Amino acid sequence: MTSHEIRRHFLDFFHSKQHLIVASAPLVAKNDPTLMFNNSGMAQFKDFFLGNGNPPSKRVADTQKCLRVSGKHNDLEDVGFDTYHHTMFEMLGNWSFGDYFKKEAITWAWELLTEIYQLPKDRLYVSVFQGDEKDNVPFDQEAFDLWEPIVGKDRIIYGNKKDNFWEMGDTGPCGPCSEIHVDLRSPEEVAQTPGKDLVNADHPQVVEIWNLVFMQFNRKADGSLEPLPARHVDTGMGFERLCMAIQGKKSNYDTDVFTGTIGVIEELSGIRYGGTMDKADVAMRVIADHIRAVSFAIADGLVPSNAKAGYVIRRILRRAIRYGYSYLNLTEPFMTKLVPTLALQFADVFPELNAQRDFVATVIREEEVSFLRTLGTGLGRLDQIIADLSGKQTSVIPGETVFELNDTFGFPADLTALIGREKGLSIDEAGFQKALQEQKARSRKDASSSAGDWIDVNEVDSTRFVGYDQTESDTSIVKYRKVQNKQGTQYQIVLADTPFYAESGGQIGDTGVLVLTTGEQARMIRIVDTKKENDLSILIAADKDLDEALESATSVHAVVDADRRMLTSSNHSATHLLHAALRDVLGTHVAQKGSYVGPDALRFDFSHFSKVTDEQLAQIERIVNEKIRQDIPLDEKRNVPIAQAKDMGATALFGEKYGDFVRVITFDPAYSVELCGGTHVPATGHIGLFKFTGEGSVSTGIRRIEAKTSAGAETLMNEQMAVISELKELLKAPKDIVKAVQSLMDERSALQKQVDALQNEKVQQLKNELLTRIQPVNHNGGPGYMVLVERVDIPSADALKQLAYDLKAKVDNLALVLGADINGKPQLAVMLPDSLIQEKNLNAGQVVKELAKNIKGGGGGQPFFATAGGSESSGLDAALAQGKALLG
Repeated sequence: MTSHEIRRHFLDFFHSKQHLIVASAPLVAKNDPTLMFNNSGMAQFKDFFLGNGNPPSKRVADTQKCLRVSGKHNDLEDVGFDTYHHTMFEMLGNWSFGDYFKKEAITWAWELLTEIYQLPKDRLYVSVFQGDEKDNVPFDQEAFDLWEPIVGKDRIIYGNKKDNFWEMGDTGPCGPCSEIHVDLRSPEEVAQTPGKDLVNADHPQVVEIWNLVFMQFNRKADGSLEPLPARHVDTGMGFERLCMAIQGKKSNYDTDVFTGTIGVIEELSGIRYGGTMDKADVAMRVIADHIRAVSFAIADGLVPSNAKAGYVIRRILRRAIRYGYSYLNLTEPFMTKLVPTLALQFADVFPELNAQRDFVATVIREEEVSFLRTLGTGLGRLDQIIADLSGKQTSVIPGETVFELNDTFGFPADLTALIGREKGLSIDEAGFQKALQEQKARSRKDASSSAGDWIDVNEVDSTRFVGYDQTESDTSIVKYRKVQNKQGTQYQIVLADTPFYAESGGQIGDTGVLVLTTGEQARMIRIVDTKKENDLSILIAADKDLDEALESATSVHAVVDADRRMLTSSNHSATHLLHAALRDVLGTHVAQKGSYVGPDALRFDFSHFSKVTDEQLAQIERIVNEKIRQDIPLDEKRNVPIAQAKDMGATALFGEKYGDFVRVITFDPAYSVELCGGTHVPATGHIGLFKFTGEGSVSTGIRRIEAKTSAGAETLMNEQMAVISELKELLKAPKDIVKAVQSLMDERSALQKQVDALQNEKVQQLKNELLTRIQPVNHNGGPGYMVLVERVDIPSADALKQLAYDLKAKVDNLALVLGADINGKPQLAVMLPDSLIQEKNLNAGQVVKELAKNIKGGGGGQPFFATAGGSESSGLDAALAQGKALLG
């Protein structure tokens, strides 16, 4: 059975059990501050478990792209060294939202595995939760009673809280789970050791394939558990492990999920894959795994970078490149060549990669080129470090140095250790880990935040956003909680009906006020931001001591800052006009890759591989302003079936998860039709004016345009006109201001040449004068050398350097120290002959650093020449005196 057939049988089976089959969410988690990536199948359904939304069906099934490379769930370092861990993997799952529970989940799981997939029943084991006294949760008797007639007592394992109690996070829905494990060993191995003894023992052929989670409780902030009002089922089955079991393989990498990619790696490297722990085989497994994670992350809208999720993807990519470079002799870009094979393999289930495969391949190639160059630089730096250590009577590379190579050059510690071993050196692993942990601690401190439990105030069936139609509403408090973060103490508030737009889709959150009334008392609360968390609009209040006011309010009037909203809406509508104009001028390959929409400005990131020329920018700006002048009315359609929206030609963004019903924003059906949840102007004329303020590169294949509209554009134009008026006044009102400025620049250039000539003449005179002051010095009966220590009057640091080199060219074996006060800043230059460097073990860089202490400065350079600058000119004479004593 092929992997395609295995996946299709799963989805068809649960469709026959009245499950709605839904698409995978993107790898990158959206609107969930607790997750960087979707790391489990249930992540996209979190809102339904939390009660913040209604599922499209009470029964759902899918295959979800997951990524486990950060936080609590991190399998990165295991990848390649075993047969069943991955960074990105597929998780097949079925869910019940308050519908069926343990009986159906267990019965259907057994039916699918043994009747549809034909897995041998005598090779399957199950586990049930043994209970936990601390949480006051009993043994899961219900699950045991359901499994016993199916598998018998001897195939049931009792699992502790670590293995058989699943939690969404530190707080939230949780419950006992029942895992299904499969024994894939040979009959001889099974006869020697029962599979039951190897469950949860990290045996590579006795592995968990399916986890049936029974959501029964809610974990509160104080650690206690309370029963959920409705019980749910959340199951997750590792697709790659399932394929290994069904296809009779001993490794996930031997299944057709990976063999196509590994085959291409074999062709590129000229090395055959043997499936062993040989370094080349480990490297092939790492690459075959990592290319999936990187490719799908980029296809979902994430690009490698030095921050947050982008840094994680860059790290995964660099790890793969390093393995190819070190163990497969792949010194040219190779990861990019794997993308077409991968894109075609998953075209039917995850079409987003195939739709963007050229873009994804190009981004990966540019990253490879950059890192391979950095890798060479890092190797050079490591060679230098090893050479320096050889003279220090030590065989250990310091942990701080290992961390520097890792942090600066992306040079993994294990590669540093490998190269060190070849030179007879080891690394200070403890020192490296200390430096790494210190960095992590700084990051955690910067991002630290804690939240209390939600305090329920009023019970409602659901919350509603009414901000598309109004900026004020009479409403009520649903719940609130207190949060401690870098801003201090804040309150998070949920309203029944809210006009406040929550930050989403690039548009920032609304600000405004809440007027709370209790009896005859009224209190105004400032709302400083509005965020979206798990599909819930949360108002952020910075006022103090709000508990009593929030709990006792009999009426609530919510008021959005309407002026700020209007400016933001103008910029948001302008991004739609801009997106369409970019596609018109640059080509239909342009796709939005990110945006910022606020009251002050707009920023629009898009896929494009070259600079947008001034002519193209002018054309794009002209088109956008033409659409503004046409005053095109907004055509907003809500709750449009997704298929109908696509038939309308609506532009959907890669990396976004859309529901069955969407909102469609149209400014002229022939020009701009987009799926969008943001706020917009009623007609394009309200935007007023659109002006570019910048264009540049964000990362490989991603360009960024910045612009202003409305009042912001007007202010920008007024500021620019004021500058032009001031220039005209300074230039005595010329007819052609550009020609007048060019004339001044030409005149300045001519004068500068004259100044340079005069200064050079002065330097030459100074050089000739200094040549007469050079004194010979005998060196302990050996070869002598010439010495010059002088304070000089010179116009610039460059001239000081040139003077030193000119003197060296005229005098053999010259040792000099020159000092100068250049525009109030002291400068030093030190030059040494080879005889002093070799015989007295002097180094110009070290000498100048020592002398620079007199001028409260620092510097460095090469062994034969170095310079320094400082802040205390009064110390120049002391520095020169010290230099003279040193040179003798």
